[in-house]
Parts: sequence; structure tokens; C-alpha cells
Amino acid sequence: MWPKLECRPAPSRVMQIMSPIIALVLTAIVGTALFLFLDRNPLQAFEALFLTPINSLAGIGELAIKASPLMLIAVGVAIGFKANIWNIGAEGQLVLGAIAGGGLGLYFSDAGGWWLLPAMVLVGAAAGALWAAIPAYLRVRFNANEILTSLMLTYVAQLALSYLVYGPWRDPDGFNLPQSRLLGENALFPIILDGTRMNASLFIALAAVAAAWLFLSRSLLGHQMRVAGLSEAAASYAGIHANRMVWVGMLIGGVAAGVAGVGEVAGPVGQLLPVVSPGYGFAAIIVAYVGRLHPVGIVLASLLMALLYLGGETAQLNLDLPAAISSLFQGTLLFILLGTDVLINYRVSFGGSASLARQRA
Repeated sequence: MWPKLECRPAPSRVMQIMSPIIALVLTAIVGTALFLFLDRNPLQAFEALFLTPINSLAGIGELAIKASPLMLIAVGVAIGFKANIWNIGAEGQLVLGAIAGGGLGLYFSDAGGWWLLPAMVLVGAAAGALWAAIPAYLRVRFNANEILTSLMLTYVAQLALSYLVYGPWRDPDGFNLPQSRLLGENALFPIILDGTRMNASLFIALAAVAAAWLFLSRSLLGHQMRVAGLSEAAASYAGIHANRMVWVGMLIGGVAAGVAGVGEVAGPVGQLLPVVSPGYGFAAIIVAYVGRLHPVGIVLASLLMALLYLGGETAQLNLDLPAAISSLFQGTLLFILLGTDVLINYRVSFGGSASLARQRA
């Protein structure tokens, strides 16, 4: 009998937990086949990907640096995803936050005091929210698809950053390289672990995770967003305004991404470059889904994704693997996860035997 998918009477709670685990196992199997195809020892490759990057204190610090923006952006967009508001442009909102916060830091680099870094965070959050407000307005006013508009605005933001670092904000003493001046000490997050680059932006990310958990589980607005995501009809019957959910979901995601942009500029980067992010805004979408849109799950998923970033660099150096190996694992993981998620609402049956047995019972 040929296998068929049958709709479950209710979503499977077991599969909601097992789906990411199954996806990780299948991704590892695909990775093993890939390494064999590339004539590499799979055990050495997995060691380079997942163990070597964190075998020292400095490596753990790097893991925290990369996990911080991922978990911050992921909890922001996950709130919108809960209500079926698809903010895919977090990368552009991160760039706008980096431009606004970094620009403020450059302007007051010589005259700034203790207030400069908090001001940069606030300005970056406002810039990210402003960039997210554009697709939100287009959605509520013209019913434009926020997936497309937010995604296209990402490239506008990246071009704006390129214009600034190649033009008016280029460092005159930077040997004609496309980069801004280095930020002053008052515009940088302090290091919180000696011997590493781990900085205080980690605290902002963890605070955002806690705030997201409280918002989704304890607030009326968070409850309304969850209801809106489950059923538009139920949300309308309960008097929940769809346009309000769009604004809340997009703006929260924009604020989180904008703050993450400031964390990059005022953290490990320390200046504005043509590329301030290796794709955190897009990778955070995978983090949100692997974490099941739950704040605690997002923390664990962000550590996994950060490890993939570090492991990709290590595998490239130690095993001469392609630089795109980490992106390949990210895409494979998301692809398989979306496939296994089907089993949350459907079960596999073989032909009509299972259905016939249930009818007879």
C-alpha cells in the first residue's frame, strides 16, 4: 500500500517537540553524505564544525557574540510570526539600526560621555522600527504583501550603507578603504569576559528573550497575537483588529533588528563597513522556526546557528571546505524542518487500511 497523509484531529504535541530533533538528525545525515562526496572524513568535518570552535574560552566568547544578534532578531520576528505577520526584512532593519546608531557614535565620538551608547541603542531601535513601519503601512493601507516589501527594502538599506562608507562617511585615514572611522571608547559595548570579545550586548539579547516570554505568555496583547495567528475568523469575532497586529508585529521586529545592528557596530565590528552583518537577519528566521517561535527554544537555536557560523569558518581553514558550507547547513536545516513540520498536523497512513479500520471501529 502506498503511504498517504491523513489530517490529524488535533496538532500533535509530540511532533512539535520531535520535529526539530528529527530535522537535526536528517541534516546530519545529509551533511555526512556531502562530506563523503567532497572526499572529507565526516568525523573530522563534524569536529571542525561543532567542537573545535568552542574548545577555548575565546571560542565561547565568539559563540556568544554571534548568538546575541541572532536571538535578539529571532525573538522580535517570532512575535510577528505568531500572528502570521511575516517580517522577512530584518536584515535591512539591522542595517538601518547600524547606520543610525553608528552615525550618532561617529558624530559624538570625541565629545560623547556615558550617555552616548544608550542613545545609540535608542536611535538604532527607532531606525529599525521606522524601516519596518514602511511595509507595515503598505500592508494596512494597500494590502501589499509584507514579505516582498520588507525583503526589497533590505537591498535599499544595504545600498544606503554602501553609499555612506564609500562616500561621505569614509575614513580619510583609512587608505581609501570603504570603511568609517573607528568608534570612540564611549560608543562601544564594554567587554564582560577577559580574554574574549564577549561584550555587554549579550545582556540586551537575554533581556529581550525574557521580555518576549512575558509579552507572549502574560500580556493581553500577546494573547491577542497568538489568537490572530491561530484563526483570523476567531480573532475577528473576538474584536481583535488585524491592522493593529500588523503594526505591533512589524514594529517589534524592527526594534529588535535595529538594536542588533547597533550591537554589531558598537561591538565586534567597531565601525561601519559595507557589510555589517553576515546575514543575521535572514538566519534569524531559521532560528525562530527551529526554536518553535518560543523564547527558550530560540536561545538554544541561536547557539546552534552561531556554532554553524563559527564551524563554517573553522572547516574552511582546517579542511579546505567551501566558505558556503555553513549557509548550506542552514538552508538544509530549514528545508527539512519545514518538511517534518507537516507531521504536526498530518499522520502517515498506508492506503485506505487505516481509515477503513477507524471507520469500522
